[in-house]
Amino acid sequence: MQIFTIHEVSKHLLTQELETDLDTNLFTSDHDGHGRMSGDDRRKQILQTAFDLFSRRGFSGTTTKDIAKAAGVSEAMVFKHFASKDELYRALVDAKTCHEGFKKYPWEENEGVIAAMAAKDDFGVFYHFALKALNKHQEDVAFMRMIFYSALEGHEIAERFFQTFVGEIYNFLGGYIKTRQKDKAFRKVEPRIVVRAFLGMMIHHSLNNILWDKKRTLLDIPNEEAAKNFAQIILQGVAVQEG
Repeated sequence: MQIFTIHEVSKHLLTQELETDLDTNLFTSDHDGHGRMSGDDRRKQILQTAFDLFSRRGFSGTTTKDIAKAAGVSEAMVFKHFASKDELYRALVDAKTCHEGFKKYPWEENEGVIAAMAAKDDFGVFYHFALKALNKHQEDVAFMRMIFYSALEGHEIAERFFQTFVGEIYNFLGGYIKTRQKDKAFRKVEPRIVVRAFLGMMIHHSLNNILWDKKRTLLDIPNEEAAKNFAQIILQGVAVQEG
């Protein structure tokens, strides 16, 4: 029996074909009246093509020649808009996060979280936070795959995404937990351990649905039910029990 390393298994899982269509409208391009693309539209087309390939093959598994061929342009045209593959990758992640709202944290513009925090409704905070995150994971499988690839390949994009996005989630939820500890509503436990446990449930759930159990044979529940149970499990572990 052939034995695979964890890295090899992860790479194999990530290189499986997507069962859902990628978002082809991410970088919508318009032609002029003569059928030619403007410079901005050509750049958007290259970004969209790169996104499709990077999400399927990763950074290392995609060349600028691959991108040029798939986009129907010369490799020189790719380099006209992007000095290197790294620059193209960074531009893609920046464009994607801006377009899809990944620069907005799960608590921003989330009325449920905001209202729950004001009312010190602990269940509401964790429930609405989890539901927003799980929905986001489900809505953009391709971007999730690309970020997973970045982490496996040790690309600096993964570290930057973690520091600027995931790090802020730790600060936000950790801050709320500290506040509730001062209120004597939560027992004394390192807030970041609670945050890690909470995020771990959500991320593992999404990883199963995205990579390992796409048909959901192990567990098939709506995001609302998953969010409710994750919130309850966390609160049963940290909330001070009456009596």
